[in-house]
Amino acid sequence: MKDKFTKLTTTGVPLPNENVDTDQIIPARFLKATTREGFGDNLFRDWRYDSDNKPVKDFVLNNPKYSGKVLVGGKNFGCGSSREHAAWAIYDFGFRVVVSSFFADIFKGNALNNGLLPVVVSDAFLKDLLAATEKDPATKIEVDLPAQTIAFGAKKETFEINVYKKECMINGYDDIDYLLSLRGEIKEFDVAHA
Repeated sequence: MKDKFTKLTTTGVPLPNENVDTDQIIPARFLKATTREGFGDNLFRDWRYDSDNKPVKDFVLNNPKYSGKVLVGGKNFGCGSSREHAAWAIYDFGFRVVVSSFFADIFKGNALNNGLLPVVVSDAFLKDLLAATEKDPATKIEVDLPAQTIAFGAKKETFEINVYKKECMINGYDDIDYLLSLRGEIKEFDVAHA
């Protein structure tokens, strides 16, 4: 069982870099753990810290004026290897939504399987959202999963999501929880066809 997701209104963190790959999200040298916890500590490790392990002052995650549960990324977010740890790291850091105009398919699937909502928007909407969050870190972003909308200021856009994954996220189900939720229907079918 994961956290349920219906609506979220929060601020966002702008990361306009394009082609962010999974090794940048969580470098391979940090993939030794066998549980999902603790990966957020090394999210964007090589961008957040210098070679002396000191925070890089101008990296957005080190800037206290930016916070919130929405990571606003550039185009082609999550490309590269198929490591599920990338979704774990983003979720463990505290983000619940990643916005981009394009996600690598494997990253998108891993995100959905781990309670992280990847929201695909148009290039124009993404450009405006990045500009708004960079200009005003207090910009509120509303993500409504049942309605499949994302909005900020006067701008609003719909997004697509697999019906099954949507139901799982709204109810906080993983694949097993979803099957267990159908126990009654399965039992009825079994009785009717015995």
